[in-house]
Amino acid sequence: MPTIGLIVKPVPEAQQTADRFEKWLQTRRIGVARITPPLSGNASRSPAPSSLACLFVLGGDGTFLSAVRWIGDTPLPVLGVKFGQVGFLAEIAADDLYAAAEAVLQKKFTIQKRMRLTVSVIKNSQERCREIILNDVVVTKSTLARLAHIEAFIDNHYLTTFRADGLIVSTPTGSTAYSLAAGGPVIHPAVPGIIMTPICPFTLTNRPLVIPDRARIQMSLEIDSSNMILTFDGQAGMEINHGDTIQIEKSPHPVHMIKVPGSEYFDILKAKLSWSGGRV
Repeated sequence: MPTIGLIVKPVPEAQQTADRFEKWLQTRRIGVARITPPLSGNASRSPAPSSLACLFVLGGDGTFLSAVRWIGDTPLPVLGVKFGQVGFLAEIAADDLYAAAEAVLQKKFTIQKRMRLTVSVIKNSQERCREIILNDVVVTKSTLARLAHIEAFIDNHYLTTFRADGLIVSTPTGSTAYSLAAGGPVIHPAVPGIIMTPICPFTLTNRPLVIPDRARIQMSLEIDSSNMILTFDGQAGMEINHGDTIQIEKSPHPVHMIKVPGSEYFDILKAKLSWSGGRV
């Protein structure tokens, strides 16, 4: 008997929907595993069991990102069901849950691989931290910190020193998250690129930059840029200082997102950005 994993946002609406959905699956002789992944921090995470056929995530983008962190390197197909406010990661609305589930059970779906990034923090030749992110990694000021001076290299070639409140490095999937709010471009998830978006740059000519996904980014802080914070998908973070080196490159382990008939990226984009489609 196949087993479907459920990760549910801890709010009454999502929990009640999950209870009904679990009973619906069980009447079809489908096993259900309710999972509660660590929500933040560097808590130890047991790998996703190989017995799961797929994973349904009922919640917003934060719940989805928590689920993806729990999946780790496992190529487990995952489907997001929207229960949050503004979000781009959920493929379907809550009202379409059962229709989407029927499509999944009948294997009428495709898999879209979403690129992730591997982020390493190194100091004195020792790796302090390694994370795999789906949306973005952000260097930003902590409380009372001064303007950041972030040296950036692409494939060991010096690019520039960003003088800004911070710097966002995101995937195409993450282009509609913090990067978009900071003035970055919207990139379709199938476009093979990495976006570098400065936050409130002191030099107005420091603009968002899209580089090939095969590129390797290396960043470090100048002496005047201490007490900075590095965050991973908004789910975990750590303090970084002068002497830390941040290395970012494409991960060999993409997220396998379930795409069911009727779910179109551009429809989600238009709805979330309130594009009317009419003439001005």
